[in-house]
Amino acid sequence: MDTGFRRDVQEGLQTLCVMQWIPVYIILGAIPIILIPYFLVLTEFWALAVLALAWLAYDWNTPSRGGRRAAWVRNWTLWKYFCNYFPIKLVKTHDLSPKHNYIIASHPHGVLSFGAFINFATEATGFARIFPSVTPFLATLEGIFWIPLVRDYVMSMGMCPVSKLALEYALTPKNSGNAVIVVVGGAAEALLCHPGASIVVLKQRKGFVKLALETGAYLVPSYSFGENEVYNQETFPEGTWIRFFQKNFQKTFKKILGLNFCTFHGRGLTRGSWGFLPFNRPITTVVGEPLPIPKIKWPNKQTVDKYHALYISALRKLFDQHKVEYGLSENQDLTII
Repeated sequence: MDTGFRRDVQEGLQTLCVMQWIPVYIILGAIPIILIPYFLVLTEFWALAVLALAWLAYDWNTPSRGGRRAAWVRNWTLWKYFCNYFPIKLVKTHDLSPKHNYIIASHPHGVLSFGAFINFATEATGFARIFPSVTPFLATLEGIFWIPLVRDYVMSMGMCPVSKLALEYALTPKNSGNAVIVVVGGAAEALLCHPGASIVVLKQRKGFVKLALETGAYLVPSYSFGENEVYNQETFPEGTWIRFFQKNFQKTFKKILGLNFCTFHGRGLTRGSWGFLPFNRPITTVVGEPLPIPKIKWPNKQTVDKYHALYISALRKLFDQHKVEYGLSENQDLTII
């Protein structure tokens, strides 16, 4: 078979695997949201809707109690094609002992956090091989776990709500060898992810440090080099109608969904075209050295501030040690706001 044809087929499969990602969530979410009220009110199959709601009520706390991880879902070939589209790579600098629990803080958020998803919610880059006997839990919006089918889909990949209840459950001493991954900058950081930018929202984000102290989990910095390069984000001049619309739509979007609304674009179905697919640019997630944390049941503000400052120093060190190797210039600084 012609080498060029094989390459085109591979690229086509990679593109399809990236294209399906967000629509699958929308379709899975729409099915129960539409069908349950329809069956309940307009058909003779109302009992099915009642059973679905009863199961949801019975199963409500499962995402906060370890979920239902499925190794076969995490190992789908689909994720390999997704990973190779960019490509995405996971790099460790130090081992993570299964004798401890960890909070891996992921930076930056990017528009859609491709690096965090592929590296920690799938086995496409070999997390289980790179960090043997450590179980990752990628924390995401709690509202996702309110939707039937969607909640089961994300639980199967080892994702959990970014709630104190869920995180504490994973980090209790009886469950050692767990690693909770928190994208600390959240939606606010998504608005700052422009190509060439290295900005993280961290100065006032101290909840993950307090949680580490309360549970004794080690803090681990991680940085996804290239995450900010896969989309171009558009900003418009103040005073223009489109800027007015953007700001007001963003406020509404955040109020309803708890998310920030970004105006961004990438490439289309063909290279060089305009569209909403991410650019084929490499993302390398480097996981740094664990920072040992003492277990303190009720840490005071001074203690939280102390370990927060130590974490920031560790993150800066990680960034500076690897920035040139993964595409940034020697004089590029990490801006922390």
